[in-house]
Amino acid sequence: MNSSKIKQVLVIGAGVMGRQIALVSAIHGYQVVLNDIAPDMLMAAGKWMGDYLDGRIAKGKMTAGQVAEIKSRFTIEADLATAAKNADLVIEAIVEKEDIKQALFKNLDQLTKKEAILASNSSFIPSSAVAKATSRPEKIANLHYFNPALVMELVEVVQGEHTSKETAETLMEFARSCKKAPILVRKEIDGFVTNRILAGIMDEAMFLVDHGYVTPAEVDIAVEKGLNHPMGPFRLMDLVGLDVSYLSRERRYRQTGQEKDKPAKCLEEKYNLGAFGRKTGKGWYEYPAK
Repeated sequence: MNSSKIKQVLVIGAGVMGRQIALVSAIHGYQVVLNDIAPDMLMAAGKWMGDYLDGRIAKGKMTAGQVAEIKSRFTIEADLATAAKNADLVIEAIVEKEDIKQALFKNLDQLTKKEAILASNSSFIPSSAVAKATSRPEKIANLHYFNPALVMELVEVVQGEHTSKETAETLMEFARSCKKAPILVRKEIDGFVTNRILAGIMDEAMFLVDHGYVTPAEVDIAVEKGLNHPMGPFRLMDLVGLDVSYLSRERRYRQTGQEKDKPAKCLEEKYNLGAFGRKTGKGWYEYPAK
């Protein structure tokens, strides 16, 4: 299957990432179905999409006709079996819990066409962890977008040992058709490419905070003004979600058992408080209620 054969895309997970991935796909000509187990999340995603597209008209970025076409390609469906039956590509963007993802992929293996590609947007769980729950490991891969997916061009296509060359090439072509700049990661590695580099920066930043050298805000100023990064590591963690940052480090620590891989004390404290960043209104910084 190449990207020209992908007509319908199913995105599972209507959170910040899933809704944006779905909209990007619809904007670039694909029929898109958005699914989530939480009805309120689907309602919120539908409202968000409408507001975003109306805003594009108001700013002169799109015409009313273009927006009407995009909306005609976008469907919200709460029933997974109905949502999955015609999908050529499924992009999973649910909670970063391995057992929950495995259960979903096992279910998708039964609900989708056998030729459909099942991709995970996970930022740190490799697709080999879910491929074993299916009868089509050759059609399983990571398709990792970056937040905000509407703006960020990079997409990491991660080809595990189980992933066929055709599947990897199809996902690369699909990403390019959505005006993204994909890279092919030819072997699985924890954290893939970009997040491994970011993790080194974030781990050092939290070490400095944990040991009282500086505050999170001062680290961000140093990185933004001294290294010319558009966003410091603590602002970035708030944007991505401190729960994602914590769970990725906790998983790495369970795998290695090495003290250096244990989540930083300051990050663990925030996680236990449920202060996950922008999505909860409070993380390293506080954010006004929407």
